[in-house]
Amino acid sequence: MFSVTNSVGLFGMNAFPVTVEAEVSRGHTQFDISGLPDASIKEARDRVRSAAASVHIGFPKGQVLMNLAPADIKKSGTSFDLAIFIALMQAMEILPVQMPERVFIGELGLNGNIHSIRGVMTMVMLAKKNGYREIYVPYDNVREASVIDGIAVYGVHNAGELLAHLRGEHVLEPAPVCHPEPGRAAESILDFCDVRGQAKARSGVELAAAGGHNILLIGAPGSGKSMLANRIPTILPPMTRAEILETTNVYSVAGQLPAAYPLITERPFRAPHHTVSAAGLVGGGSIPTPGEISLAHNGVLFLDELPEFDRSTLEILRQPLESHEVVISRASGTAVYPCNFMLVAAMNPCPCGYYGSPQKKCTCSQKQVTAYMGRVSGPLLDRFDLHVDVDPVPFEDLSSREKAEGSAAIRERIEAARERQNARFRGTSIYCNAMIPDHLLLEYCRMTPDAEALLRTVHDRYGMSARTYSRIQKVARSAADLHGNEIIDRADIAMAVQFRGFDSKYLN
Repeated sequence: MFSVTNSVGLFGMNAFPVTVEAEVSRGHTQFDISGLPDASIKEARDRVRSAAASVHIGFPKGQVLMNLAPADIKKSGTSFDLAIFIALMQAMEILPVQMPERVFIGELGLNGNIHSIRGVMTMVMLAKKNGYREIYVPYDNVREASVIDGIAVYGVHNAGELLAHLRGEHVLEPAPVCHPEPGRAAESILDFCDVRGQAKARSGVELAAAGGHNILLIGAPGSGKSMLANRIPTILPPMTRAEILETTNVYSVAGQLPAAYPLITERPFRAPHHTVSAAGLVGGGSIPTPGEISLAHNGVLFLDELPEFDRSTLEILRQPLESHEVVISRASGTAVYPCNFMLVAAMNPCPCGYYGSPQKKCTCSQKQVTAYMGRVSGPLLDRFDLHVDVDPVPFEDLSSREKAEGSAAIRERIEAARERQNARFRGTSIYCNAMIPDHLLLEYCRMTPDAEALLRTVHDRYGMSARTYSRIQKVARSAADLHGNEIIDRADIAMAVQFRGFDSKYLN
């Protein structure tokens, strides 16, 4: 008996349709799976055999052959278990031989339970795109799957429940469409009102958040660099539905969705340790999985103690920072992951940390200071839109009982600035000033004559590179949005220039 059912394969974030063909024929008892399966798929033979026994169905006597088509694409993972089981039930005439509008994905347990898998959202998207009407997923994955409307999603606990539904004995109801709402759990813990003093640094962080710019914080130990960075997510605008879907998709493929509420509704904040490998940062493996930069998609990637990171690992960041995606090529295929994040880095100016500090004498030689700063390459430093000197906090600010401005008030200004950007970029793929391509700078970054004159003076004085020139205009555009200016004026250019690090006591 021959039967066919539908499933979905996954490589990186690329889903592809898979047809599972089953044939039961006379001969010696044998169970084979063809179609370039990996070891985990071959082991499905034992899981399917045991799951059939759990629902009191005897395994057929004879040859059982499964084929995963197209047979020229390598397939991996345990998501095909359920489709293989259903195809076998069809071939044994326990289920209808043809179910063309249904898709099955999930991992089988030996007792017939259906376990959760990775990348369900991506698979559901493909099933909907290909015109399937129903998809059956593990019950633990039903919330992330039901975010996609236009296709009936069924969450199934075990093989017996699924068989009863398909045979019409106990019909299941499709899961209602889930409409995720952005959350702000971090606000109850972290708030900018905890940051004392640091008026300039707070201003720089606000400007960076308003336009989605990369920012580098430089200063002595204990001056508040990490404290500022950790509170950046509390002033960023809420995630849109599209951003929630994109970010949840990445976490689903990585297998890092939280069990309690398997949707990413808060902007991610990733802070990898400086010992992280290149593969851990950008992604990798024989079957490429997302790295920290992709897990920070639509959020913040914080690199503390920047010079302590391996230099070759840091240099890998240069291309993704420009293209907002990372491409990982392997012999088995190419995986492309999104990585549109706000990069925040913090560093000391020297090995002892006190170079340039007004409170404590630096014990490093000039050679040591130069070598320490040289651990971060010039091209990477150039990709930070803002360079902010963070000085030690004076006693008067530390001992003050007056509360500083909180995250809620700052976020209101940032949301107002982002609204201006949304109106400006409506109909394009741009959603913040940091993403403005160079060929559109003249259109989006119009300046007053005084602003142009100041920018020319700065260019001639400091010999700016083309990248620096364009980034100052983008930061000035964000400053203008914060100030409510439609056209960039002299004060906006001055604000952008002061955070570029030309007069930094550390960088120079």
